Amino acid sequence: MRTEAPSRRSRDPGDRVTLLGILGNVVLFVVKLAVGLLTGSAGLVADGIHSASDMATDLAVLGGMHLARREADETHPYGHGRFETLAGGIVAGALILVGAFIAWEGMSALFAGKESFPGIGVVAVAGVSIVVKEWLYRRTARVAREVGSAALQANAWHHRSDALSSIAVLAGGIGGLVGFGHADHLAAVIVGLMVVTAGGKTLLAVLHELTEGGLGKDEVARIRRAIERVDGTRGWHHLRTRRVGRETFVELHVLVDPTLSVVDGHHIATGVEEAIHATCSQPVRVMVHVEPNVDRGRRHPTRKRPDA
Repeated sequence: MRTEAPSRRSRDPGDRVTLLGILGNVVLFVVKLAVGLLTGSAGLVADGIHSASDMATDLAVLGGMHLARREADETHPYGHGRFETLAGGIVAGALILVGAFIAWEGMSALFAGKESFPGIGVVAVAGVSIVVKEWLYRRTARVAREVGSAALQANAWHHRSDALSSIAVLAGGIGGLVGFGHADHLAAVIVGLMVVTAGGKTLLAVLHELTEGGLGKDEVARIRRAIERVDGTRGWHHLRTRRVGRETFVELHVLVDPTLSVVDGHHIATGVEEAIHATCSQPVRVMVHVEPNVDRGRRHPTRKRPDA
């Protein structure tokens, strides 16, 4: 028996927050590039290019979410949610590349003994960028948690990586004002390594899903407890979980009294499905196979109810 997850709304909150991010990145790119060229600040120009890369990843996420909302078909019976996961992988890869580039540029400048003394205008633009990008990070991360989107979570970190790179520019501006010309390059190295770390963690999460990784131990434990609380279940086995985009898939075999009618077995299966739905915070599809509780040579390891 299978239950379907609720259909998604036509106006997805992920689309809205991603479009908002695109708008913010366009404005920041233009301002950073203009001020950077006028003041001769290479750091701010590079930061503007980083904002432009954010626009590219925003578009990748938007496309991935659009493809993921397509209904299941003969070629994709579990739906198209993995397109959104792939978009998250693209963003994670971009984070790693951007972070490595920022760190490399900073280290190269330090070894070359370069100094930077940007003016107060660069400090002001960097400060505004930090505030805007941190706000976009928090808003995108909140929506990502609400809808369970790895792609949006990765994109949120891309917003924060831009905020962190702006911190390097800000540090360079302040350091230049007080006569320390290496401040921005040193900050760039630290920020770049932080961005690479964030991208690596995101990429591991994406790979876990793409390689058919199951839910976490805590989530599985909650599902097990929910199953065991359903009246009429004498045991269960073959519990399998997976995540496809924003949806969770749960499959299991439930053992019941062999003398029950088909209708009574159906009611128990429905109870198991409802219990799992109540346990999972994200959309979930449940497949329950009902079996009679008879001795078959114990071919399968079976989990008994605590009170059985």
